[in-house]
Amino acid sequence: MITDKKITRKKQSEDSAQIAYQGIRHMLYTKELVPGQRILYRDLAEKLKLSPTPVIQALKWLELQGFVQHEPHRGYSMAPFSLKEIEELYEIRELIEPSLVPAAIEQIDKKGLAELKAALEAHLAAERESYLKERLFKNREFHMTLAYLSGKTTQVRILQNVFDMLFLKYGGNYFPISSLSSSDQAHQEIYDAVALRSLERAQSVLKNHLTNVKIQVMTSIRKILEEQERTEF
Repeated sequence: MITDKKITRKKQSEDSAQIAYQGIRHMLYTKELVPGQRILYRDLAEKLKLSPTPVIQALKWLELQGFVQHEPHRGYSMAPFSLKEIEELYEIRELIEPSLVPAAIEQIDKKGLAELKAALEAHLAAERESYLKERLFKNREFHMTLAYLSGKTTQVRILQNVFDMLFLKYGGNYFPISSLSSSDQAHQEIYDAVALRSLERAQSVLKNHLTNVKIQVMTSIRKILEEQERTEF
């Protein structure tokens, strides 16, 4: 028989695991944890002021999401940096985002259009000096707002996970500054096309935008890696 005390303990355990999960995600955001870093879960538990059990549970969730890996007898570590993974994440965006545009345009109303415009303006108003985290997340909000308007919850959830991997695991540190103005223009053109319910135009601009960003990011990463290799010799 399940007692009220057992239910309460289970709820407390789930709450603690959720706190640990959000705490570790924040550490990813602030780059306290980076790709390839070994994770000492007891140290994490102490830092988060929790017992080891909910921290381990949170690490298991993050392992399923691709942030963390576990090796028997060696413990947990952050999943290593992977150029191939970054490229695949952008390829997923190229597949999913344009496919959501028809449903978004079909279903969009005044409220939805206002939400998309607010997301656009928030991105345009973000810090311009460099592609800082605030601007990265405003960029994500614009793309996710357009995706949410489609009503395709499963694909939207997958897309959310893709953005989490790009911006939490990799930090978005490889966005070249040269992509700022092109992103501004592309977002404005996407909004204008959606407002006019021009499906072909909206999909075309979005596809080109995503492909250009992927090329710019991959080029930037390869240059950084080449420079790192040269400095090691």
